[in-house]
Amino acid sequence: MIRLTILSLLLVIAMNLGAAVGCDLNDPDRDVKRLFPESTGFATYYKSVAGSGGKALLTRIETRLGDKFTGMYETIDVPYTIYEIKKGKDRIGWIHGVNQKGKHGGIQVFLVLDNKYTIKDIYFQRFASRSSAKLKERSFTQKFKGLSLTELMSWNVSQGKGTGKMESFVAPNPDSESDFRAVMRAIKKNLILMDAFFPLKESN
Repeated sequence: MIRLTILSLLLVIAMNLGAAVGCDLNDPDRDVKRLFPESTGFATYYKSVAGSGGKALLTRIETRLGDKFTGMYETIDVPYTIYEIKKGKDRIGWIHGVNQKGKHGGIQVFLVLDNKYTIKDIYFQRFASRSSAKLKERSFTQKFKGLSLTELMSWNVSQGKGTGKMESFVAPNPDSESDFRAVMRAIKKNLILMDAFFPLKESN
């Protein structure tokens, strides 16, 4: 409880100072075991766009996303924490979270991924919104299971709609439209960043 209070206080301070805001699991040991019950350990990596390719990489990320990075959650020096999940000596997947601005505050969206960056599950660590209940329901989050960046690339962030497999993704109700778009942007951004920091063709 004390650790969570300190983390919350540091987040508030960072937000007030306009500092880059990262996204870490509140309790990595507990959360990794919950999201990957078969895991025996994990390695933690810290990445930033600035340290992984700078402005050239940022341009490539924004082009793939179809939108510009803005605000304190998306400065070029924002630290991203990536968890490599192990079972014995073997890697069995990844967990990666991003901060995203929602209608009523910040949203923390973690993706549980296999070794090919296919989505196994979605975990909302923080979601300050009246519409969050519908978006956190398993009936919504399970729709993403089995999807990868290949499918998410057809999602148009600015229009809030997609083609192919993504065409069926719509807001659960009119009140959740704004946060739904934020969540969809966060998921696409998350996968693009994973491929930028650990290119899929090199990480397997």
